[in-house]
Amino acid sequence: MSSLEVVLEGPRGRAELLDRYVEFVAARCRPNTVIATVSDLRVFFAVIDKDPAAVTPADVFEFISAQRRGDGDGRVVRLVDGEAGMAARTIRRRLAVMSGLFNWLVLCGEMAANPVPRGMATRRTGAGGQPSGSPLIRTPRTLPKVLDPADVIALLGAVRHWRDRAMLEAMVLGGLRCCEVIGLRLEDLQPTQRRVFIADGKGGHQRLIPMSGQFFQSLSHYLSLERPADSSADAVFVALKGAHRGGPLSIDGLEQIVRAAKGRAGLERATCHQLRHTCLTRLREAGMALEAIQAQAGHRSIVSTRVYLHLADGWLASEYQRASDLIDASVGILK
Repeated sequence: MSSLEVVLEGPRGRAELLDRYVEFVAARCRPNTVIATVSDLRVFFAVIDKDPAAVTPADVFEFISAQRRGDGDGRVVRLVDGEAGMAARTIRRRLAVMSGLFNWLVLCGEMAANPVPRGMATRRTGAGGQPSGSPLIRTPRTLPKVLDPADVIALLGAVRHWRDRAMLEAMVLGGLRCCEVIGLRLEDLQPTQRRVFIADGKGGHQRLIPMSGQFFQSLSHYLSLERPADSSADAVFVALKGAHRGGPLSIDGLEQIVRAAKGRAGLERATCHQLRHTCLTRLREAGMALEAIQAQAGHRSIVSTRVYLHLADGWLASEYQRASDLIDASVGILK
């Protein structure tokens, strides 16, 4: 029995089929995608206990309903609004994973059609007279949350190690994703130029970006005072104690550090994502061009970066006032 079969519990025939699909995904996608795929497959078949080839559209709708309900005892809570059930984006991602599995099964001749509906039928017609539909799951457009400067100061002051401070500063001062912080290698650091090389960004993209001197100062303290000298890991950030001392820190480990610091600082909210969003918002408020923010953030499309136009309220108001004053002045001259 393979390790994937252990993760994807169930009848041996189903486990072997899912094992083959995960191997198919692993040959084409990054490790993080494979891990997420395994997790979502496990969730789906924990709710719909059937062989994949026997899944019907009715089962898919039952899965959606179960995800919206949560587990009934209040343990599954959306972080956005506090209501029970999974967030719409999470459900959509899981449906996309399942749709990929079923498309693969169709190509392999294991089933006749993909049971995941492409949308809900409506009376409207689209291009070419084809019936149009609405999405199975509507995802509300929400702006990323940002932290106040006082909250950032309190959070940084609540960490217990230079390592932890450097990791938080990489996100709140450099805009790195949590996976990029954990993925930093010693050879990626360029302290004299105050730059870091992101070797494995989202989508496998690489970039060389500037970083704050404050980050490099905290990093220097960590490397000289805290990082185990006998660590053979090439990762910058490693465990400082315990059974995994000297080994690379995990994303879960970083998120636990942020949660612990948030609790000690007495903050209601503070996540890795919010630290990154806070950085990119402040850069826009300071007048940094969208194209530069796109490069710093590692966004493939400028569309992803434009959200920071809406977040930087103070910057937008000042830009409008400046333009308005120029218009008023020109009208006054014409008069």
